[in-house]
Amino acid sequence: MKASSVLVILPIHNEAAHLERVLASLQPVVRREGYDLVAIDDGSTDASPDILRRSGVPAIRLFENVGYGTAVQTGYKHALAKGYERLLQLDGDGQHDPRFLPALARQLDHCDFVIGSRFLPVNPQPFAPNGHLYDGTRARRAGIRLFRLLLRAMTGQRITDPTSGYLGLNRSCMGFLSNDDYPYDFPDADVVFSLIRGGFRLAETPVYMYHNTVGGQLHRGLTPLWYMFKVTLSLLIAGLRKGKKRGTP
Repeated sequence: MKASSVLVILPIHNEAAHLERVLASLQPVVRREGYDLVAIDDGSTDASPDILRRSGVPAIRLFENVGYGTAVQTGYKHALAKGYERLLQLDGDGQHDPRFLPALARQLDHCDFVIGSRFLPVNPQPFAPNGHLYDGTRARRAGIRLFRLLLRAMTGQRITDPTSGYLGLNRSCMGFLSNDDYPYDFPDADVVFSLIRGGFRLAETPVYMYHNTVGGQLHRGLTPLWYMFKVTLSLLIAGLRKGKKRGTP
């Protein structure tokens, strides 16, 4: 029997600029809480695999860059196969504060899927932020507002941070999301919609998020506009499809 029922997954792709700093803050939390940790390396071509090896972090290495959605779904399938009851997910770019992992885990006592929201007040503050708090670029914030409105109209639920990658989910959610329809690139508001329609209990908990000083694909050029279009289209298509319910094959 495993010592831990909680697995933390860290999806990464060419995060060498951040990774040592991320692991320096993440590994003490994982050890203190007794969680297991695995990195999902989405075909990194920089020094990220070497940093993981030096840090002693187990990694599932995908042989090419297959997309963020496929990387995190690989983590869900791994957790299911290994018998974990709960999974916590944070990105490897340094935006997510690992000190909130226990708060996400506790929230799963009362729900199936928990979103770490940058827009909810951390009150009272259990600890001070480690950097400048960040709520995204102007284009990203516009996309978040759009997705909030669409989700509210389609489900009746108010989700403040539908694009957050700081997540917790139970075993039932892992199974539900380990299907062929899971989006390979931007698993955001459409996944939240599918879970709500599927009968899962969703909740949010406040977290700190920081600015990624190096930047990533979603923050360069016209990519934010493509992101908004792609997720909006995916969300609307999900609304037209027959919804899968939890517990159904």
